[in-house]
Amino acid sequence: MKPGFSAVGLLAAVLACVPALAEDKPNPWFTIPATASFSTGDTWTYAGETHRLYGVQACLRGTYFTNGAGGRVDCGDASLAMLVSLIRDLKPQCYTAAWQAATKTRFVVCVAQPTSGSAAGSRIDLGTALISTGWAFAAVTPNGAPVHAPYIVAQEVAKKQHLGLWQFADVPDPNAIILRDIRNASNQAGQSSNPPANR
Repeated sequence: MKPGFSAVGLLAAVLACVPALAEDKPNPWFTIPATASFSTGDTWTYAGETHRLYGVQACLRGTYFTNGAGGRVDCGDASLAMLVSLIRDLKPQCYTAAWQAATKTRFVVCVAQPTSGSAAGSRIDLGTALISTGWAFAAVTPNGAPVHAPYIVAQEVAKKQHLGLWQFADVPDPNAIILRDIRNASNQAGQSSNPPANR
């Protein structure tokens, strides 16, 4: 991180607009258990289900950037370390925004309400916190549109200010890699479905 940069200070400024829960309904919020197994900087598993932060795309494991000391660092591992650190420090509550039965995947939104420090009393959206500090990216659809528009705004701010991963000139943008792979797969499928021309 840049000298003088305060992640806690930035997180304090990131407020989530989460509606109050009706008292007559069961509480849909849940904590991330200590036994959760983190696989990427946006995904963890427990109880046989995958939980993925809605609208967030972590840096891909097996892609690399060069840090300030000239070392080669796995970008996915850097995103993963920040996710685990924020969850440990903020202890967010999550709710399921969408469920994909075929893959047993819950797309979740997680919000923390710190009770002490400079962020006390704030509601901090975990996705916004990761993206606005530059340690994750705004997820996009296969046609390149943002999954959650406010996240792309947070990403642009982090990129402009060279925060987190954006401070490294060769940071591998996971969305660019994923979209390229989708295009390549689509092109290959199109070529294989066309019958050979008569000669």
